Amino acid sequence: MLSTIEAVNSAVNNFIWGVPAMICIIGVGLYLSIRTNFLQIRKFPYAIRTTLGRMLRKREASDGSMTPFQAVCTALAATVGTGNIAGVAGAIAIGGPGAVFWMWISAILGMCTKFSEVTLAVHFRETNDLGEFVGGPMYYIKNGLKKHWHWLAYLFAAFGVLTVFGTGNATQVNTITTAIDSALLNYNVISLGSVSNVNLALGIFLAILVGLVLLGGIKRIGHVAEKLVPFMALFYIILSLGVVLLNINHVPAVFASIIKGAFTPASVTGGAVGSFFMSMKKGVSRGIFSNEAGLGTGSIAHACADTHKPVKQGLFGIFEVFTDTIVICTLTALVILCSGVPVSYGEAAGAELTILGFTSTYGNWVSIFTAVAMCCFAFSTIIGWGLYGARCIEFLFTSKIIKPFMVAYSLVAILGATVDLGLLWNIAETFNGLMAIPNLIAVFLLSGVVVKLLKEYFEGEAKNA
Repeated sequence: MLSTIEAVNSAVNNFIWGVPAMICIIGVGLYLSIRTNFLQIRKFPYAIRTTLGRMLRKREASDGSMTPFQAVCTALAATVGTGNIAGVAGAIAIGGPGAVFWMWISAILGMCTKFSEVTLAVHFRETNDLGEFVGGPMYYIKNGLKKHWHWLAYLFAAFGVLTVFGTGNATQVNTITTAIDSALLNYNVISLGSVSNVNLALGIFLAILVGLVLLGGIKRIGHVAEKLVPFMALFYIILSLGVVLLNINHVPAVFASIIKGAFTPASVTGGAVGSFFMSMKKGVSRGIFSNEAGLGTGSIAHACADTHKPVKQGLFGIFEVFTDTIVICTLTALVILCSGVPVSYGEAAGAELTILGFTSTYGNWVSIFTAVAMCCFAFSTIIGWGLYGARCIEFLFTSKIIKPFMVAYSLVAILGATVDLGLLWNIAETFNGLMAIPNLIAVFLLSGVVVKLLKEYFEGEAKNA
């Protein structure tokens, strides 16, 4: 039975994260870019200036909402995760250095997709029974499209609920326990025989911690996200920049290998990666999986923002993709490629390759800091996806089911800490990709609304100037 499930899931997963689906995601991103006259490039300085200005402005949100900064931190909490460390390493190992170039391309187009998703989420959001703003793909499908499209909203929400327990929680907790176990074993704090007991204790502790944050409601989620995300992102960026600066003489050659490898991977990988399409596929899929542009999930957090200007919040979507993929994923790639660690091209790799890049530059002592970084990344993802799951299950049922869901979601942490998650991770990854289909259809059909809101916003800005 398990082998049948695995075979079916593998077939669906290969399609969802394969070339046809990537063409759809890239295609919608390109279509939106053309319709908005490449807003993400044309207005990039304005977007960064506006978002940074709002982030630095201290303010309190009204009841049932987050500040715009808390909303973007919650969305970043879900996207900036262990995938930025492990996923990039995997993309380079299987697709060669050229995969990084295609990651950049997917990010440039993804900025416009994410902008559109966030703008629509704020424009079509509602207020629930608890007085909280609720929005996201299921709400802009319900409130923006005709009734015969509403089944897409329920499909998205159902896939969302099925995804969060695996992608958002169990696999992230497993990453935390693995990182802590490695650090403790390296320094002989624990023995190999006591690992299972330590993991159980960690699982219980994390379940309580996650429960305390999520059951505290939207405001507590926002407060935790705005403290944790800037800290972990800055910490990781400084650590990564140190590796790049200490290996600065390798940087020109690394960028040359990225550009050359994007089109002729065999010449860079010694023939281990000979397919141009493999390099492109790995780079694009890693970019999409990292920044979630096209999946629609990040817009759920942005819909909670205390703002009356959908386009202004949408600009945070551009900033979010830029930070996640162009900055953090690129730095991870540079840590691996500049440090000169051996990469077995054509073979699967994960976080261990990135960690090796750090330790080969700084020494083994840095493994403690990489463990801390991975724990912060994973915990922030758990919090962000907890909000996504709550909104999805609330849409399918009522707000009364939110607290029981939060309790169940928190308890999954114990499962994630103590069992093998191979199949669960693969199934969750498939459902994660399936969420993109109803969302992309909706964003494509509502592109006219995005263009209209964009025009009205900048006309208003011109009048106020």
